[in-house]
Amino acid sequence: MVDKRGTLTPEMVLDALRKVQEPELGRDLVSLNMINDIKVEGGKVSFTVELTTPACPLKTRIEREARQAVEALPGVESVEVALSARVPTDGRSRGSIQHDIRNAVAIASGKGGVGKSTVAVNVAVALAQAGAQVGLLDADVYGPNVPTMLGLERMPPPKDDKMVPAEAYGVRVMSIAFLVPPGQPLIWRGPLLHSAIKQFIGDVEWGELDYLIVDLPPGTGDAPLSLAQSIPLTGAVIVTMPQKVSLEDARRGLEMFRSMNVPILGVVENMSYLELPDGTRMDVFGQGGGELLAGEAGVPFIGAIPMDPAVRQAGDSGVPVVISHPDSVVSKALVAVAEDVAAKVSVRSFGRGDEIPIKVVD
Repeated sequence: MVDKRGTLTPEMVLDALRKVQEPELGRDLVSLNMINDIKVEGGKVSFTVELTTPACPLKTRIEREARQAVEALPGVESVEVALSARVPTDGRSRGSIQHDIRNAVAIASGKGGVGKSTVAVNVAVALAQAGAQVGLLDADVYGPNVPTMLGLERMPPPKDDKMVPAEAYGVRVMSIAFLVPPGQPLIWRGPLLHSAIKQFIGDVEWGELDYLIVDLPPGTGDAPLSLAQSIPLTGAVIVTMPQKVSLEDARRGLEMFRSMNVPILGVVENMSYLELPDGTRMDVFGQGGGELLAGEAGVPFIGAIPMDPAVRQAGDSGVPVVISHPDSVVSKALVAVAEDVAAKVSVRSFGRGDEIPIKVVD
């Protein structure tokens, strides 16, 4: 596969890369416009693969298969593959206030105490550590714990009449906890709650974001309804525990999002098991409930996160476990959840007007 002069050309490299598929999207890299900057100098070939997320769980496989496809060409001496990323958006819009928020993902549960905020914080941090631009909206106005989990006490002064989010571990954070004295209860009805969520989206200088992760309060009340009315959601992740009571409430939360036409990205089972010192596992809260819920609801099961005292310690100290214990089993499970969510967002968003920023309701 050389031209009439016996030399390699960029077109030949492209033809070879047409045989390599993006596993999640099921199409070849060339038709997806994921190949850039092809250079051919004699037998030396270099190019860039532009992934749909920096947190791509299959990037090693994609890089390997792309390299092998080009190495198979006659005359190739070496292949240099660079990886970059550009996160697509679903292109949905409402209202007239624009934000460069490419995707918004709600982390929700039907009941409290299942570790929803822990999942939201660590997913956001894992995505940011992978290289994505990430915001985290603490919409749990009745129990705003996100700042504590990230070691934040205040946000910067306003700029140009807009609130400026605080930042930790590469994540931009907004929470009602920054605006009220510690320990003060918020006794808000629907209109005040809706107004607060709307302000946290429209009156905050989020900047350009690949992902806005939203930590919702538990239950099926005003907060998720206000959120769905204020910003188009790319999807929702349902967090549950294996026990029956948690599953029943999680199913209600899942069906609530379905009734609002919000796609369900999948179910995460938190506190799935406790690994004992001898290597055996104790099913403290039951077994397999999250996977069962996902199967019955016809949605993906994203993964199981084990119990680990390090998670509690990390949350109390303000250093998320994916930072404080990156090599632990629980940290790897949380990173895998973040990567899976990012992949599902890309599949849902890709090819749906990815130049159109999300708009927020007036």
